[in-house]
Amino acid sequence: MFVDVARKFWGGTMEAPPAPPQIAPQRPKVRIGLALGSGVARGWAGIGVMRKLIESGISPDVIAGTSIGAVVGGSYLAGKLDELEAFARSLTPRRIFSLIDVRLGGSGLIGGEKLAGELTKHFGDMTIESLSKPFISVATELSTGHEIWLTRGRLIDALRASYALPGVFEPIKTGGRWMVDGALVNPVPVSACQAHGVDLIIAVNFAVDGHRHGTVMQGQHAGPHEAGGNLLADDDFKSRVGRGLLQRFFGGRDGRPGVTGVMLESFHIIQERIMRSRLAGDPPDIMIAPSLGDFSMIDFHRADELIRRGAEATDRMLPQIEAAMARVSAV
Repeated sequence: MFVDVARKFWGGTMEAPPAPPQIAPQRPKVRIGLALGSGVARGWAGIGVMRKLIESGISPDVIAGTSIGAVVGGSYLAGKLDELEAFARSLTPRRIFSLIDVRLGGSGLIGGEKLAGELTKHFGDMTIESLSKPFISVATELSTGHEIWLTRGRLIDALRASYALPGVFEPIKTGGRWMVDGALVNPVPVSACQAHGVDLIIAVNFAVDGHRHGTVMQGQHAGPHEAGGNLLADDDFKSRVGRGLLQRFFGGRDGRPGVTGVMLESFHIIQERIMRSRLAGDPPDIMIAPSLGDFSMIDFHRADELIRRGAEATDRMLPQIEAAMARVSAV
């Protein structure tokens, strides 16, 4: 028996040991930056964007947000996206009116304390440092016009500073400086993601219309006076208490745009021009741009439709996102 075993071994008839399994080299993880732009009510589409990215297994490593983009991004990193979505979907013209604390003698038409109270219910004293991943909330310093990246301190303060639309919301004092809406300087904060050394930047632009603001229309006829469109058309609600005040600030009178409507649309024109300039200098790798031209800046009560548009736009871009991730990881 020993001889047979020895012959089998030394005679070379013993089967060779199996080759070790081939382990494919691990590709380095692609660090993704997500830049969520401003857009007032249109920013609810960002909830749909986040939902579709999560569903597809795409998790940003850094998020920078401006205005409502900061609210969406901060809510996601704080684990409060469900709560934000529930709040957005619950908004009706009546509830929106209940959140408006008018300050006729202040530095903005709306104090913003009621809205901040709603957000504080969920964020409390949570700080940016405690979030799961790096977060940048973009604001504008009122006295200098400097672009400020808020990366420390109370999350709710950073969000309020970023969405403090001049003339509508009162400025927010944080870090000893008065802050207003970051869309004045950086409507889609790609540069903030670039500064964090990410490999791939996905930008989300809510300011895209069916037509482009700023187009020169030559030879237009100056015809008879026509009243502007009504920015808040909810006849049932307007017939109720608060009709006069709501119409003055949002819908105006005799079909004219209201004070807030004019300010918001004017601000939108300005931010779109700034956005074009900034994106030309700091282009993202991927741009998600839901078609939102049929939504006004104050359509907060149309969250269901806006969220759906955001998800659909992201779904269309998924092949490009996955291809870009593959290219980056192969380098």
